[in-house]
Amino acid sequence: MTHPAPASSVEPAARRDLADAPFLVAARGGLPSRVPVWFMRQAGRSLPEYRELRAGTRMLQACFEPDLVREITLQPVRRHGVDAAILFSDIVVPLRAAGIGLDIVPGTGPVVDHPVRTLADVEALPVLDAEQVDPVADAVRLLVADLGDTPLIGFTGAPFTLASYLVEGGPSRNHERTKALMYADPGTWHTLLDRLADTALTFLRAQVAAGVDAVQVFDSWAGALSTRDYREFVLPHSAKVLGGLADAGVPRIHFGVGTGALLGSMREAGADVVGVDWRTPLDEAVRRVEAETDRGDVVVQGNLDPATLFAGDDVVRREATRIVDEGRAAAGHVFNLGHGVLPDTDPDVLTRLVAHLHTLTPGR
Repeated sequence: MTHPAPASSVEPAARRDLADAPFLVAARGGLPSRVPVWFMRQAGRSLPEYRELRAGTRMLQACFEPDLVREITLQPVRRHGVDAAILFSDIVVPLRAAGIGLDIVPGTGPVVDHPVRTLADVEALPVLDAEQVDPVADAVRLLVADLGDTPLIGFTGAPFTLASYLVEGGPSRNHERTKALMYADPGTWHTLLDRLADTALTFLRAQVAAGVDAVQVFDSWAGALSTRDYREFVLPHSAKVLGGLADAGVPRIHFGVGTGALLGSMREAGADVVGVDWRTPLDEAVRRVEAETDRGDVVVQGNLDPATLFAGDDVVRREATRIVDEGRAAAGHVFNLGHGVLPDTDPDVLTRLVAHLHTLTPGR
């Protein structure tokens, strides 16, 4: 059974005039005034002010408290001077908001009360209404008022990654239950992903309507798939999410880990910006996407290995400069890590990295 997509129109809040913001210029394939940079997980455990603020508050509880979301989102912008803020949230927030029983267990990750394994389980999943994420939208409105000329990125988990948590019941190394359902019962699989695409799209549209300036779709576990399986079982549903925001007027970033073989397909799903992890050099990523999509306007994001941040400032500067040089092969490049900031990272290293990047010349 296929469920209709949410209404296609997006009515965003009045936009700030951020036409010259380096992050947005690069994301749209233009030449920014400086190399734009932000970091996945820039608001998180690497910051002592974050740990102090979060003390005694569970992760998912924090994600639904607008004032707390506002402050946590602002912390890395104040500290590091990054070129974009990313909303403090989690990829499973829309599932929790819809009423699915799950929690984020410290040291484990998302754990689902009742895993989804059958068509009856899929049909019993609740539908997300935009009103259920009003606290998130309220946080976005608070941030838009505070961020000045710094763009705000909203995000969601992609249908495949959300499905993996639901089917496995939690994080998985091999995704065996997920793949078994995908191969053995493709009808149930596509029904599940269609529902999750609606959920992700509703969540993103609420953020866009509240004022975010860009969105990122995280397909954290898509790298577990072959290109053939991704195109058959995943791409149509990711395309429903990304394509559903084609009229929103904001750049759409698509990122996954271990997805070097999938980059062209991820662009084909509707991404304006292709996120690249640390395993694939950016110039090689551009060549792959251009060859697979027959398009030359590829914009990339990435891709310093987060472990490099432990190697000392000389190494960090050298590697960052190399990545900026490799990024010149693209129509636009947003500097980021190839995955999230590791919890034990010295935040001062990130601050110095931002300062170094802002001395480099952007563009081809």
